[in-house]
Amino acid sequence: MIGTMKQHRSIVAGTAMSRRGLLRGAMAVGGAMLAPRAFAQAWSMPEQHRRILDTAAQQRDRVANLLWHTDVVGVADFSLPSSLPRFHFANLEAGRVDSILVCHGRGSDPEHDGFLKYFSNQINSLATSRGAFITNEWYRGKYGSSIRLTGVDPDNNMAQDRAIVVHPAWYANPDMLAKWGKLGRSDGCFALPEADFAQALWRLAAGRLIYADRLPQA
Repeated sequence: MIGTMKQHRSIVAGTAMSRRGLLRGAMAVGGAMLAPRAFAQAWSMPEQHRRILDTAAQQRDRVANLLWHTDVVGVADFSLPSSLPRFHFANLEAGRVDSILVCHGRGSDPEHDGFLKYFSNQINSLATSRGAFITNEWYRGKYGSSIRLTGVDPDNNMAQDRAIVVHPAWYANPDMLAKWGKLGRSDGCFALPEADFAQALWRLAAGRLIYADRLPQA
């Protein structure tokens, strides 16, 4: 009888231990499943994008009376080399930034090392100009569909006389980076990759703003 009771207590104790083990296992699994949620971080906008949106909003407000549309602003940040996406579509309504490649002028980079050194507003300088540009109508030019520009600042008010436009170009395509580590150079125009030009056309044409400068970095 005593042996039977001891055996019964042993079975009960073993069962309890098994249940505790199962419970600990379940808690461990549950904890592992919940861990990602516990450590998840709220998404935050990259600081660079915040600066681009702030710049776009400031420049839009500065020349708002000259614009037909204020939803999207093109921002060309020539503090960066041509190997990086530095032409930004700043969607001020959605708070979103999309970026693509863009060339600078050969007069701004005589050594052709991929970095803009100088801005110029002079005819025949073949250089990039800084300041606010208003997009006009699109037309068919040497490189196909292109967007005419009007410069509205003292540093770029010769844009029409210099025929500074936005256009696609083979020398702005990403495969240039694989071969040379940099893009080709324009004659001062905003030359964009051929595959990306369509989005520039529908996002920026018809009275929108493009702002070009060296943006301060963090």
